Amino acid sequence: MALQKVLAYISGKFTELVGVDTSSGAGDAGKIVHLSSSGRLSTTMMPEGIGADTVSLVASEGLAAGAWINIWNDGGTPKMRNADASGADQAKAVDGFVLEAVTSGATGIAYKEGNNTQVSGMTPGSDVFISDTPGAGTHTAPTTAGHTVQRIGKATSATSVDFERGIPVTLV
Repeated sequence: MALQKVLAYISGKFTELVGVDTSSGAGDAGKIVHLSSSGRLSTTMMPEGIGADTVSLVASEGLAAGAWINIWNDGGTPKMRNADASGADQAKAVDGFVLEAVTSGATGIAYKEGNNTQVSGMTPGSDVFISDTPGAGTHTAPTTAGHTVQRIGKATSATSVDFERGIPVTLV
């Protein structure tokens, strides 16, 4: 669909206005809003506390779009890395996910709730667990002693998982 515009009567003249789909703050006060290409309002348009629960973090390793991530303490600085069920003592339990790839050392957005729409190969309606493969989810819970079992959500389609952080349990 073509972008819709409106006419406004400003200082004695009709002027064509185009809405904005993201906001950078007070400088955008008074502007009209249009929906993004996904048909939704950007979270930048919402009041504080409304929208996805996200945090901006530096990646300590490369992360693929859709990767399940672990937030960890690097000398007092929180960073994100691939979650991994084979990490000893739940060291790499899932805390969220990324929707866009992040290179090592770059800052990215970690989602701590919501739908991870960047996965593939999921069976709708099935539980999803963290895998021994870094950053990946699986429908089969790990069974190896010392590994972590953590349910991370339910697949809602072949390419989407509704993230619900489960309690990580170390197998003995």
